[in-house]
Amino acid sequence: MNLFFKITLLIFGSLFTLNALAQENNPVPLKTIPVKNKKGDSTIYKRDSVVSNKKGVRQMDLTDALEVLFNVIPEKKPDTVTTKPSLTIVPAIGYTLVTRLAFVLSGNMAFRTGPQSRISTITASSAITENKQFTFPVQSNIWSKDNNYNFVGDYRYYKYPQSTFGLGSSSNIKNEDPMDYSYYQFYQTVLRHVTGNIYLGAGYIFDDHWDVSDKGNLDGTVSDYSRYGKTSHDIASGFTLNALVDSRDNAINPSKGGYVSVQYRDNLSFLGSTTPWSSLIIDVRKYFNFPEGSDNVLAFWNYDWLILNGRPSYLELPSTQWDISCVTGRGYIQGRFRGAQMVYGEAEYRFKITANGLLGGVVFLNGQSFSAAPGTRLQGIQPGYGPGLRLKLNTISKTNICVDYGLGREGSRGVFIAVGEVF
Repeated sequence: MNLFFKITLLIFGSLFTLNALAQENNPVPLKTIPVKNKKGDSTIYKRDSVVSNKKGVRQMDLTDALEVLFNVIPEKKPDTVTTKPSLTIVPAIGYTLVTRLAFVLSGNMAFRTGPQSRISTITASSAITENKQFTFPVQSNIWSKDNNYNFVGDYRYYKYPQSTFGLGSSSNIKNEDPMDYSYYQFYQTVLRHVTGNIYLGAGYIFDDHWDVSDKGNLDGTVSDYSRYGKTSHDIASGFTLNALVDSRDNAINPSKGGYVSVQYRDNLSFLGSTTPWSSLIIDVRKYFNFPEGSDNVLAFWNYDWLILNGRPSYLELPSTQWDISCVTGRGYIQGRFRGAQMVYGEAEYRFKITANGLLGGVVFLNGQSFSAAPGTRLQGIQPGYGPGLRLKLNTISKTNICVDYGLGREGSRGVFIAVGEVF
């Protein structure tokens, strides 16, 4: 592959293929999903394996397009993951509403623990942002040799200036309270295969916020953070019980099937929690081909994050885009709404723009409702909506580069960039 083509591909990757904060919880290597030819040979080269849609049209991705554009004969590299780790390190530039411009160095390692095991991944990234934030998340998804156990880890360090806007979904965007804090997270879960698509498991979860400070509401009013109770240091430490049912045909970009995840979390004083409290997270997703027989997809998502008892610190309360993948509420800045109860719903229609699948589009509509402090009722629903573009990054894994423009109430709007679908 000539030098010009390599440089062009790196520029495309740097600008478009990485989220500024590596916020996707299902990191995807470019080399994924082994395929076999009719003779059973698993060493298939991506450019030798033609991926077609239901109408027999050959599908193309970004690499295909660049090869055609620059008349490059591709190198033959096996498109499969083995027990030998495959490592990718890429510098990138990204943008989110809460970070503005961000410079990222991201690495991804993919491997199998056995010849028949599912693909395991470890992803790490480091980001410095225009808003003087520093983030270092490490996420792992490791399968045992027999696929009976799945070890899921999420470890993060943030130095994270970020504004809050008060409690409840009726809070006013003018009540901005700039905050600053450092944050460390350690989440580890073990899931055991039970039967079919059902997994059960347990985990340990630890959150530590320290050096927490705020400036108060910029409009001079008393902040909800002050009313709720300020803390300069807070720890939440406890166990989780987890249940998972996953019948999706592709976890990266589903076209059919469903997903249900339930997590009960209990933070206990004897484990170091500043205060005891418990929560429940219910995550339900469903996918349909629409119209039937087409490649277009109608997707639905319900995400409920509920404090069951106790009084978490202000920063531990459910909040917009503080779900595990940091993707709820396109159309609003991260942390825009916060409260003891969060009920969220979203619908998205995904369609092809070009028959070869290189370009696609989406339209989405979401709604979120929050209560204020524990013991209060849910407030009004805040809608978000908008269009998006999809650029196929890999035809075999169906990975897309996603660029969405979201709009919300009170003039809220912005661009949201990620790799892989939001849900």
